[in-house]
Amino acid sequence: MKRTSTAGVLALLATAASPVFAQSSLTLYGMIDEGPEYNSNAGGKQLYNLTTAAQGGSRWGLRGTEDLGGGTSAIFRLENGFDLGTGKLGQGGLLFGRQAYAGLSSRSLGTVTLGRQYDSVVDYIGPLTVGDQWGGTIGSHPGDLDNFDNTQRTNNSVKYASVNYDGITFGGLYSFGGMAGNVTRNQVWSLGAGYTNGPLVLGAAYLNVRNPNVSFFGNSTSGTATPAANSITSPVYSGYASANTYQVIGAGANYTIGAATLGATYSNIRFIGLGNTAQSGPNPRGLTGNVSFNNVEVSLKYQLLASLLFGLEYNYTRGNSVNGEDAAQYHQGTVGLDYFLSKRTDVYLVGVYQHALGVDSTGKPAVAAINQVTPSASNNQTVVSLGFRHKF
Repeated sequence: MKRTSTAGVLALLATAASPVFAQSSLTLYGMIDEGPEYNSNAGGKQLYNLTTAAQGGSRWGLRGTEDLGGGTSAIFRLENGFDLGTGKLGQGGLLFGRQAYAGLSSRSLGTVTLGRQYDSVVDYIGPLTVGDQWGGTIGSHPGDLDNFDNTQRTNNSVKYASVNYDGITFGGLYSFGGMAGNVTRNQVWSLGAGYTNGPLVLGAAYLNVRNPNVSFFGNSTSGTATPAANSITSPVYSGYASANTYQVIGAGANYTIGAATLGATYSNIRFIGLGNTAQSGPNPRGLTGNVSFNNVEVSLKYQLLASLLFGLEYNYTRGNSVNGEDAAQYHQGTVGLDYFLSKRTDVYLVGVYQHALGVDSTGKPAVAAINQVTPSASNNQTVVSLGFRHKF
């Protein structure tokens, strides 16, 4: 007859009584992005400096998940942007200015999150653009006027993202305006969908923003945006801060053939109801009515070697005539090389040239305005970035 020790019995009882804790994880991640940049015409002068945003910007973040059982998990993400050269915070001084959200994710129903997040244009069309793939911030559209390069985030938002249904995904976002007695003021909403089938990737999205100067363009700061100040810095559309509504309709496609990927995107951008100075923003030119832009991007990405990527892009942006003025036009070409030293470290060279025509939103002759750099004092501008990037 076997004898069972008292210690063994106690250990068994303790095991049986112990709660079963759900599996969870916490990940620290980020990217260091820094290098010298040349601007041929920064407000009339040549400029050489270090930049931390050529390929998306330096950042660090925390993301976590806890398994709640039944295929459901609690999730969160906190993501900070910063300038490596100075150590200062990015996104206007916000601690977690890139992303900050928490929510629930289900393997069968999708994901719902709450916080500061990307809209559907960013989620479903952004990954198909040159700016997201190899061209970086300067390779994006003039002033990132369609937000394909996620310059703007959406505060106080609820977001849904579906699971993958045989290559089809979809989702949407709604941001509460937070104005007592007026549920539509400052609100943001968007819808989008994507499809992937082998070498073909498609995306389409819609974005609608009320009082955008305050609710959208003004939320990348630690201060409080008001209609009295203009939150838009790019001359491409800074003259339209008084718009009651900002709207983007976009679509994109990528198709891979061997080592080559062909890409194209289209966006229609509208500033609707100009002249709303009480709720939106200043209107020094006294503009009324609506203004629209059409933007087309075509690109080629080619994997020359397993470790070397080449990219080429042409982008055309055209506005409509305002007050009988010549419509603003922007021709932009981008070329890039990216050499991968490892899976996490690469060096890149990106050059962008832009030529502007017509009259811009400020009522002056249009100047070249490559995204995220000081605009030119003339209608031409060239920016070249040589950078080092490390992901962790």
